[in-house]
Amino acid sequence: MRPLPKITFFNLPEDKKTILIKAAREEFSRVPLSQASITNIIKAAGIPRGSFYQYFEDKEDAFFFLLNEHVKENKQRFASILIKHNGDLFSAMLDFYESIISEEEENLHFLKNIFLNMTHQIESTYARSFHDNQDRNSDYNMFAGLVDQKKLNITNEQELACMGQIIIAVTIRSFIEKFARELPNEEALEHYKIEMELLKRGLAK
Repeated sequence: MRPLPKITFFNLPEDKKTILIKAAREEFSRVPLSQASITNIIKAAGIPRGSFYQYFEDKEDAFFFLLNEHVKENKQRFASILIKHNGDLFSAMLDFYESIISEEEENLHFLKNIFLNMTHQIESTYARSFHDNQDRNSDYNMFAGLVDQKKLNITNEQELACMGQIIIAVTIRSFIEKFARELPNEEALEHYKIEMELLKRGLAK
């Protein structure tokens, strides 16, 4: 995981922090990380270049700060959806997927640039939207406790973790296909439903 922004960022007044976050989000929604410009961010935020480096080491730190904030929101969203579906993992995944592809336009541009320019670090960060295998004492245990494991064909915690990794991988690939092919939401959701149903039924007779 990349380091957090510098302490000076968190010490900013809320209004200035909001302006800087908005400027960075607009830039990373406009273009992917590799093409993003600190010049555009500081111009939109109305701050000197030197001030940017007081808050972030580089544009990568600003990007991963925004991505981690998005992941935090996803964790809360996914937990709420799991509770709404009484722990039914597959129903929750369909609901979660639909909620993501139905985001507001600016958020969709940000997500499109994430998924169409995926690196291992970006993928592993986004995967923490569901649980963090590296922190089994918090996120993992929380989500494992919310999932109704009686509805799953698993026998132990290791199998639950592996199942989760498979579902997450399929979900991320489905997001990539939706944005790469510019699929309408209805078509993307229908494809994802088929994938989830195949996983739910199993692939062997």
